[in-house]
Amino acid sequence: MIFTPLALDGAFRIELEKREDARGFFARLFCAEEFARHGLESRWVQMNTSLSRCPGTVRGLHFQRPPAAEAKVIRCMRGAIFDVIVDLRKGSGSFGKWVGVDINQANRSMVYVPKGFAHGFQTLEPDTELLYLHSAPYAAAHEGGLHYADADLAIRWPREVTEVSARDATHPGLAQTDPIVA
Repeated sequence: MIFTPLALDGAFRIELEKREDARGFFARLFCAEEFARHGLESRWVQMNTSLSRCPGTVRGLHFQRPPAAEAKVIRCMRGAIFDVIVDLRKGSGSFGKWVGVDINQANRSMVYVPKGFAHGFQTLEPDTELLYLHSAPYAAAHEGGLHYADADLAIRWPREVTEVSARDATHPGLAQTDPIVA
């Protein structure tokens, strides 16, 4: 596995280190020792999937507050997304900053999202399916979100936003969100 730090401390793009031959390739998707060597969460308690039918759909920006704060690993199994993470960690030098990463079925990359970050994405192709690993179980009482079109964040979504859930459309902006002690 190839771990490339992103511009926000503790976040990584993870690429496959393929062993290829005439049959195709083999690669690790996860190795607890490799994750630990990079100081990353290596215990996953929940795995989820999502399917978004229409290009331009935005899901997020979601996060969990302590004591249910979670790290995530995101992989696009089919289609393509523009994956966005936002640093919400109290006292972080990059608080309120975001990074976007293109991940898709062709590049097979993953994004590691540390605790204390919001996460969301926009679909770039029809019938896009994601796989998520979570370090903590979902806890409705501790969920939070940021508005995907918050002017303070100024996220540059690559496509026109075509669909957003009613819940995601009502999330507050960064200025109305308390930092997370992760």
